[in-house]
Amino acid sequence: MTDIRFEQATRIYRGSQSPAVDALDLHIEEGELMVLVGPSGSGKSTALRMIAGLEEVDSGGIWIGGRDVTWERPKDRDVAMVFQNYALYPFMNVEENIAFPLKLAKVPKAERRERAQAVAEMLELTEYLERRPGQLSGGQRQRVAMGRAVVREPSAFLMDEPLSNLDALLRVQMRAEIAALQRRLGVTTVYVTHDQVEAMTMGTRVAVLRGGKLQQCATPAELYAQPGNVFVAGFIGARPMNLVTAPMQDGAVTIGGAKFSPPAAIRAQAGAAASLTVGMRPEHVTLTGGSGIAARVESVEHLGAESYVACAVAVDGGEAAIFARSETQAVPGEGERVTLAVDPAAIHWFDATSGGRLTPPA
Repeated sequence: MTDIRFEQATRIYRGSQSPAVDALDLHIEEGELMVLVGPSGSGKSTALRMIAGLEEVDSGGIWIGGRDVTWERPKDRDVAMVFQNYALYPFMNVEENIAFPLKLAKVPKAERRERAQAVAEMLELTEYLERRPGQLSGGQRQRVAMGRAVVREPSAFLMDEPLSNLDALLRVQMRAEIAALQRRLGVTTVYVTHDQVEAMTMGTRVAVLRGGKLQQCATPAELYAQPGNVFVAGFIGARPMNLVTAPMQDGAVTIGGAKFSPPAAIRAQAGAAASLTVGMRPEHVTLTGGSGIAARVESVEHLGAESYVACAVAVDGGEAAIFARSETQAVPGEGERVTLAVDPAAIHWFDATSGGRLTPPA
C-alpha cells in the first residue's frame, strides 16, 4: 500500500506570474480515492502530472510511499496514468494494448497473456480481446485504458479526466464502475475532474482547488454540510448554494424584507463586520404562502420530479438572485410574486470580506 504527499509543492510555468500549483500541502492516504476538483485553470491536472513526474516541481516536494520522488524519472515512480483520450495503440488489439506495459517490462509472453486475460475478465472485456480500439465503443475503450493501468499492478493510479469524452449516461455508469474497481483493488488513486457531481459521488475525500491553491479537502458529506469558504459553497452541490451579501443592522441581515439573525457565537466571531454573506442551499429554500422572503419569479427550470425556481429578492437597495427547489410541477410563472421560507438552522454564514466560513469557537 502507498500514500502520496505534496509538501509545499509549487509549479510555475515559464512566462507566468502566478503558480499553476501554489505551495500545495496534501496527503493522499493509502488505499483511498482522492478526487482533485476545480474549474479550468485551477491546477488540478498540473498537480496530478507532478505526481507522475510529467511536470517539474519548482519548490517543495512529492513523496510516494514514504520516498521522496521529487526528482525521480517518471518510469521509476511505479504509478500508472489513465488519460482523457485513452492513448490506445490503434494497430494493436485489446489484449496487446492491455499487455503492452508488461512487454516493456520484459515480462515473458505466457505471463503477459495470462495477466492480460485476467484483467480483461475483471473488466468484462474477454469477448473483445481480438478487436482493435476502432471497433470498440467509448466505454469499452475506456475499460481497455483502465486495464492497461491495472495490469501493471502499480503502487498508485493517476486518472486525468478519464470520462470527459463519454456521453452523460455512460459517464454515470463508468464512474460507478471505476469507484467499485478501486475499492476492489484497494490501490491508492488520484482522480482529476472538473465535474463536482463526479467528484462527490466517487471520492473518499475531495480536494477543491482554485487558482493553484487548495481551498478545502474533506469527505463529500463534510464539503456539502460545512463548506470552508464561499468558493467551495458555490462550487459544490448539484445546484450552487445561494450566496447573498447583506449589511448587518441591529444584529441581523435583511433579505427580501425578512430578518435573519446569526447565532450569538457567529456574531461574536464576525465582530464589527459591516456585512455578512448568507448561504442557503436551494433545497432548503421553499415556496410558501406565509411570511418569509418577498421575491419575484424570474424563471423556472423543470427537471421532471422537481423544479428550480429562480427568484429576485431585494437586498440593500438592489436585488439578488435566490434559487428555490420545488418537488412539484405546480409552480408560479415568470413575474409572479412569491414568498420564500428558509430554515434558519440550514443557513451558512461567511465573512463578507475574506469569504471564509464563520464557525462557533470549539
